[in-house]
Amino acid sequence: MPLFTIVAGARPNFMKIAPIIHAFQKKKAAGLDVAFRLVHTGQHYDKKMSGDFFEQLHIPDPDANLGGGGGTQAEQTAAIMVAFEKELMDHRPNLVIVVGDVTSTLACSIAAKKLQIDVAHVEGGIRSGDLSMPEEINRMVTDSITDHFFTTSEIANTNLRKAGVAEEKIHFVGNTMIDTLMAQMPYFKKPEGEIFESLRPGQYFVMTMHRPANVDQEHSLKAMIDAILEGTEGLPIIFPVHPRTAKNLQNLGINAPNLHMCEPLGYLEFNYLVKNAKGVITDSGGVTEETSVMNVPCVTLRDNTERAETIHMGTNELVGTDPSKLKPYLEKIMRGEWKQYQGIPLWDGKTAERIVDTLIKNYS
Repeated sequence: MPLFTIVAGARPNFMKIAPIIHAFQKKKAAGLDVAFRLVHTGQHYDKKMSGDFFEQLHIPDPDANLGGGGGTQAEQTAAIMVAFEKELMDHRPNLVIVVGDVTSTLACSIAAKKLQIDVAHVEGGIRSGDLSMPEEINRMVTDSITDHFFTTSEIANTNLRKAGVAEEKIHFVGNTMIDTLMAQMPYFKKPEGEIFESLRPGQYFVMTMHRPANVDQEHSLKAMIDAILEGTEGLPIIFPVHPRTAKNLQNLGINAPNLHMCEPLGYLEFNYLVKNAKGVITDSGGVTEETSVMNVPCVTLRDNTERAETIHMGTNELVGTDPSKLKPYLEKIMRGEWKQYQGIPLWDGKTAERIVDTLIKNYS
């Protein structure tokens, strides 16, 4: 009986592993002789960043929690590698499945390959070309030792081919984030609280910012917030804030009546707000995928993106980190003249089934 170890560590991972777990559970319920272990590295370990997501997305309790949170990136990587190596020696699988591009993705891939265990990378091949992003290094190193690449787009396939990856290792399957989005959309729910009760569909913005380039320099953060406040013309802006960003904003004395900062939200609550928003302002990659499929205008405050398909076929536009460039994009949203979702191939809610079918075929 083949054993697959599924790794998750940080909030973006949970949306990606949930449908894979459900696809494995479906195979087992149908009588197939297959087993999996879920390993939580502990990279994100607080309730909002982890517990709520497991509950809302019907992810079972992990078989192991490595407790690898905290410390510098090097310390975190090392702690996860040491703990995951022990997990693999105690429960040696046929294959380790890593997702996305977080520290856990890199650390667990290296630990597995050093023990001569095959690695599958879900979301293999995506590239921003920006080596100042830790995620880009994680992607490149993971892909350099991966055995099976499960890709989200033809752009990712091309990146892998250019890097010399053999065709039989590339499996174009779609996007498990969208599997989760489609499965959970009927259960989206409005967050509790007075400010959320007052929101009208299509009459507010959602904002997320967490990248150091945007939030760590006080002068540029203030300039960006001022540009956003001006361009949204007094409409409410819902801003779930990372604690570090909240502290920086407090130091700047930003206190606009229509800027509503709140704690990080659960998956169902956050995507309820996104689905009903006039537009989304973000520096996240995953949010651009969700906004595209939900046909919600999205502007990305970054100079590059690893998800170019959201620009070519989705509702995303890359604005950059210069606040002076933002105004025309927000004006276009306010006028209701934003581009529409064109449909991205295989983003159809069935990606996890394709992944699990491929794995079973290769390892049974």
